[in-house]
Amino acid sequence: MASKLTPFAFRSGPRALRQLQQTQWRAFGFTAAPRSDSLNVHRDSPVNNASIPFKFTPQNNELIKEILSRYPSQYKKAAVMPILDLGQRQHGFTSISVMNEVARLLEMPPMRVYEVASFYTMYNRNPVGRFHVQVCTTTPCMLRDSDAVMKAVEDHLGIHHGQTTKDGLFTFTEVECLGACANAPMVQINDDYYEDLTYDSTVALLKALQYAAEATGAKPGETGLGGEAGKGAVTGKDRNVKSGNEINEQGRSYEAGGVKVPTPGPLSGRKSCEPAGGLTSLTSEPWGNETLRKDGAL
Repeated sequence: MASKLTPFAFRSGPRALRQLQQTQWRAFGFTAAPRSDSLNVHRDSPVNNASIPFKFTPQNNELIKEILSRYPSQYKKAAVMPILDLGQRQHGFTSISVMNEVARLLEMPPMRVYEVASFYTMYNRNPVGRFHVQVCTTTPCMLRDSDAVMKAVEDHLGIHHGQTTKDGLFTFTEVECLGACANAPMVQINDDYYEDLTYDSTVALLKALQYAAEATGAKPGETGLGGEAGKGAVTGKDRNVKSGNEINEQGRSYEAGGVKVPTPGPLSGRKSCEPAGGLTSLTSEPWGNETLRKDGAL
């Protein structure tokens, strides 16, 4: 019997000793993990609280009717995203009052609207400047020196990511891919894309926007160069804006208040996203019976 127990004792004895020798302890954290609450928490402020009234303008009410006509009446809550965007364009940012009004119009719980507005980063939960400068730093832009674009914005405006200039003219945000990778590096300013940027062309663009804003009478709460709050993108129909097709080393340009501002798109001389060095493919006659357009557009 002892001969049968001896191997078991030799095997289990060292194992028990090893367990006694190991220090048994568990670390405890004494500080809360730092997490951002800028997107999922609302705190009342003088410019963003539920007591500030908000109603859509008659023109936007007509647009809302058109938007709602795209959905079955029992599913009109599906229109929450375009109507939130409309409210942001009118008010300048997606305030708690805008969200509450959208919830009332769509007959849905306000919390459901809050969930949408706090999930999608294109809804600005806090006021932004007249020009919302969003610099893309995802891999394609980073490989083509988006760091220089970031530095140009910081150096010229004197602000960092997430900050607004003291005059309320510019808000600077670092964002992920904006889908213009073939024209990297690029920034989105309000609704417009400015592409193929360098340090110098970024500074020149910001200066032009500053001068044009002064010439058109910028006021706090207004966006773009049209002189109307919530206008968004600058177009040829905006007040004090003259479109043009002049091509130069800084790309196309238009005038706002007598100041030339580069038009959206590549600022390197390219018209679109064609190869910067010219065509490298499709340069010979087709080998088959393919037919190309004869109007010279391609």
